[in-house]
Amino acid sequence: MMDEDQVNDIIQRWRDTPEEDLKPDDYQRFKNLGSACLTGGDDAQLLKFLQDEKNQGIVKSMGCVLMEPLLNEVVNKEKGLDYCQAAITHLTRTCRPEELLQSLLQLVEDIHPGAISEIIIALVPHFQTVLLRLEDRRAAQVGLILSALQRQLSRLPVPYTRQQEAADEYGLCRCCAALAGFTKSFVEVVTGKDGNYVSAAEDEELRMELLKFCMRSLREPLLEAELNRERKSSLWLFATEIMVTLPAIQASLSELLFFSSLKKSSLVDNSQSRESRACLAYLLFVQLVTMDTFPAVFSPVFVLQCNMEYIDQLLSSKKESHLLKGLALYAKSLESVPDNSLAVSLLELKSFYSAPQNLRQVLTDCPLQHLRTSGLQVLQLFINKLDAEAKHKFFRCMLKASNHAGVESYIVKNIKNQVELSMEDNGEFESSTLSPHQRQRTVEQDVWEELTRLKDEYLKMLRVCISMSRGYYSAELKALREDRKLKAREARDAARSARIVKSITVKRGNVSNMSPEVQHQVLQSALVTFDLMESLIVRIDEIAEEKRKIGH
Repeated sequence: MMDEDQVNDIIQRWRDTPEEDLKPDDYQRFKNLGSACLTGGDDAQLLKFLQDEKNQGIVKSMGCVLMEPLLNEVVNKEKGLDYCQAAITHLTRTCRPEELLQSLLQLVEDIHPGAISEIIIALVPHFQTVLLRLEDRRAAQVGLILSALQRQLSRLPVPYTRQQEAADEYGLCRCCAALAGFTKSFVEVVTGKDGNYVSAAEDEELRMELLKFCMRSLREPLLEAELNRERKSSLWLFATEIMVTLPAIQASLSELLFFSSLKKSSLVDNSQSRESRACLAYLLFVQLVTMDTFPAVFSPVFVLQCNMEYIDQLLSSKKESHLLKGLALYAKSLESVPDNSLAVSLLELKSFYSAPQNLRQVLTDCPLQHLRTSGLQVLQLFINKLDAEAKHKFFRCMLKASNHAGVESYIVKNIKNQVELSMEDNGEFESSTLSPHQRQRTVEQDVWEELTRLKDEYLKMLRVCISMSRGYYSAELKALREDRKLKAREARDAARSARIVKSITVKRGNVSNMSPEVQHQVLQSALVTFDLMESLIVRIDEIAEEKRKIGH
């Protein structure tokens, strides 16, 4: 440890030494002295030193190295922060802005995962101070800062429920509010509201950096969040700020959503950009944010065709937040389309094929009931919008691609309904040159040809299931009869009752709680039901064979 005289001698030497003659060891020693003051609780003494007019040369040359210990002190201390905050403010106004900016960016890159939100919230105001002191390339530096801050924010978990968002345990919501305030001053620059003149090139570069910030924000964290206009959460307010910023910086929403593939831009070349635009489409068309600024010249079919890319992107995800937005956007995009109007040619488009297939995956694989229910509603809405020829092709495609009995039965039900309508209205599924009897025969042969695969696969699996179930129930019935014949003691009856058919449920009631007589009736009734089901399968086989022979 150095005594006070030694410290004063070193400080005096620094005052007398030109900046270019200072060595790395001087910078480290200056940092160590500052850290020692903070560790010893001498915050006020350090601030007094930094503000002393005689030391401004030292501060200007080496003050940047004190940002890290000062910032750590602000994050870790609960009391007495005024001196540290004042010291940081003085450094941002005194140190060279270029060096200070690099120092602050390095601090952002090196943030400990447990202190991300605290450091970002502490640094954002000082970034603004430093930027205002820069004389050139301000737009590029704004981009560097926003990109660095968002990289760290992406490491924070996004709150999803109301309780999580209200608690804001990891500080993401507070950070988003801080970033929104930080960018607002630069939005005012490009809109001319701050009264400062910037060159055309600087203006265009700043608009582009703000656009990149908005698109990154739409993907992370907003795509992961629950966004609903009925729930004015902090993330909802951040989303509205982003949506308001886009037209303010003259970013055309229609170009971003509908014509981005025609423009060469780093924003539109990957799936991350599609996720950003998918969230943008959701906020615009579903939640109607800034819808009043969107041109009303596009037809509903064109809007649906463009949105299908984003619907496909969202439905291909496994995340609940993505699927909810995808289903809502799908339904909203279909609402304004007239029934029976979507032509079969649209099904040739990649997104019109893959989006329904992803929807099918939601119906068959998603464990969340409310998503499956919404998905089924969207599927029916999509079917209703297809014209007769498109319906026919869509049904064939879904039956060939599906390996799920529930989806197949739902499609068969729609085929039945469509056949009935077509026979009444002389539609696509029949020929007007045939007699009514011939038309019915033709329709039936077409339908049965389409359902051949269902017979071969679905009925085969059903047979196996019935056979296994019959064997199980028969064994249980046999065990029940044997136990009744043996007239075992009451304790044994209780043990047997807990063992036998303990997993069978009948209308949510447990069979093992029934008396032996009732159990016998239930098991016998089940075996009769299985016989009836198998008889029905045999009859279906016979009908299918008859239809095949007639067709040949």
